[in-house]
Amino acid sequence: MAGAQGSGPASVGAVEQIVDLAPAAPSRSDSPLDLRMRRLLRLPADGPKASARSARTAFQASVYLSAARCLLTYIILPFIFPIIGVSMRATPVLGISISLVAIAADVASIRRFWRADHKYRWHYTALAGAIICAMVVLIVADTINILT
Repeated sequence: MAGAQGSGPASVGAVEQIVDLAPAAPSRSDSPLDLRMRRLLRLPADGPKASARSARTAFQASVYLSAARCLLTYIILPFIFPIIGVSMRATPVLGISISLVAIAADVASIRRFWRADHKYRWHYTALAGAIICAMVVLIVADTINILT
């Protein structure tokens, strides 16, 4: 760095002052419950942070996938498949497959919300957790249907 008149390099002390004036990265103050959730989701504490936009994108994809699963499970499989002559024995297998993909998408979106430190991460975790529980119940019902 040059001095005020361009007469020579600045001292090391001046460089250290400039570095000290740089804004510090915001530090997260996670509660013990936040830390446990991050460990459960296998998110490193010092890992890369996702953007809020990517969290919204993951949320939208998860909602679209859940909507497609609901349409297939409650409209296409029970009503449309019998009309077009598809065997009802195939529907539980399709239901299980769709539910597993939807669960994976929900978990991925939960992870993205947590990586982004989104302010509604706990809210979304509760909502997605309830949806995952419902899908697990559907998987169990479909499995029982296959086995009987």
